[in-house]
Amino acid sequence: MMRKIFGGISAFLQTQVGVIVATNAVWFIVIFALQIKSTYLYIVSGVIFVADIFIANYLFDRLVFFFSQFVLPIQTSKHRQEIYARVKNFDAGSRGPALFIKNGRVIMHEGEANKRGPGLIVLDTASAAVLRTDTEIKDTAGPGVKFTKANEYIAGSVDLRSQWQFIGPTMNSEQQTNGLTRDGFEISATISIKFRIKHPLENKPTESGVTSQYGYNETSVRNAITREVVQLGGDKSRMEWNKLPAHLVVNIWREYVRKFKLSDLFSALPTSEVGLQLADKTLNPRLQNNGELNESGLQIIERMINKRARYENLEALDETGAPTKEWVESPEFKQLQTRGLEISEVRIHNVHFDSALEEQIVAQWSAEWLNIARKEEAYLREKETLIETGARDEAGKNFARLASKQFSGKSNRPQENPFKTLQLLIQPLKEHIIGQSAANSEMESETRKLDEIWKWLLDNSAENSPQQEGKQP
Repeated sequence: MMRKIFGGISAFLQTQVGVIVATNAVWFIVIFALQIKSTYLYIVSGVIFVADIFIANYLFDRLVFFFSQFVLPIQTSKHRQEIYARVKNFDAGSRGPALFIKNGRVIMHEGEANKRGPGLIVLDTASAAVLRTDTEIKDTAGPGVKFTKANEYIAGSVDLRSQWQFIGPTMNSEQQTNGLTRDGFEISATISIKFRIKHPLENKPTESGVTSQYGYNETSVRNAITREVVQLGGDKSRMEWNKLPAHLVVNIWREYVRKFKLSDLFSALPTSEVGLQLADKTLNPRLQNNGELNESGLQIIERMINKRARYENLEALDETGAPTKEWVESPEFKQLQTRGLEISEVRIHNVHFDSALEEQIVAQWSAEWLNIARKEEAYLREKETLIETGARDEAGKNFARLASKQFSGKSNRPQENPFKTLQLLIQPLKEHIIGQSAANSEMESETRKLDEIWKWLLDNSAENSPQQEGKQP
């Protein structure tokens, strides 16, 4: 008890009023000790005591107002008044919660959530939240600083960044992707979903003057947190905003899997959604020359899931997976819009099924691949033979052109000396080989052979020249 009393006195003496009271108490003790009896002195001392308390409180209040502006990055006069009030409440012990939201997650000290006085929330550029009381939804808070009123607390927070969510048998997720094909086989798939809170048409600064690079749409944030979707089942629990995209995608996946046989999922199937193909640039790599798509059943399912999640209207498929030319509305797109969400991409990565069925399919694929490989081998051999024959013919033509180069365009009489004729045939061949294949080591031996033949022709040509001259009249 005594410790508590002395602790309270010590805390009081550390305040500006406590310092003034203690100082004046010492002054009056000195007056009494000196036995100074002057009414005027007592009156003046009392006036100074009251003036000191008033001036000290006023200066303290102004200093608190001045320095409180540097506690948070605030810019407006309204916010300056708000942070001043929060600092005074903190000093008085009647403050509300002081919270920080980073990437959609609320960070706070123990016991902060239980405080119900006026407080504040600091949100980074990737976060937003909705405030409420015990009876109603109140305001929406975007990136920056948000001052809360008494009895206001966070109803929910969101991450404004684009998010990837993976579901399937290998992802340890709550969403299961099991489905039945049209011929009764059970399969499951690993699916990834990229989604986010719907962005505004124009990115404007928040109440705190912060413009988030991720985009802040007050209506979308409010709808994502406050619009409820009840998950049917044993407990009929409320579905959180970031679980709705996966829930919708799984339902669409199961719906379309029922339209295809197991073999169709991995086989190329022609489709004719020309209007939708031209509108979706991501499909261009699969377009054929006639404007049709040549896709497997899985590719068709992936494309239709993306359209159901991203477009208001799309072309329907019949019970066999063929387009019906009938345009229908997408209920999933409307649900996402109502909840303030948008899906930007859905991918199907792996398909899983029974191990025995998998071995059967692999064996079937292996047989098909072997047949295709043999056909490709026969085709390549035939093509190689045609290329070889064509190259041989072209080489013969080139040889004939080179060998007859010395005789082309000449009207002279034929050489009577056969060795001279051979020289004229060999000379262009030798020049061509030396000019085109001088750097080729394999042609050196051929060049030496031509040199030997050329020397032999020169020797024989010289020996036969006198004989030819002797025969002339």
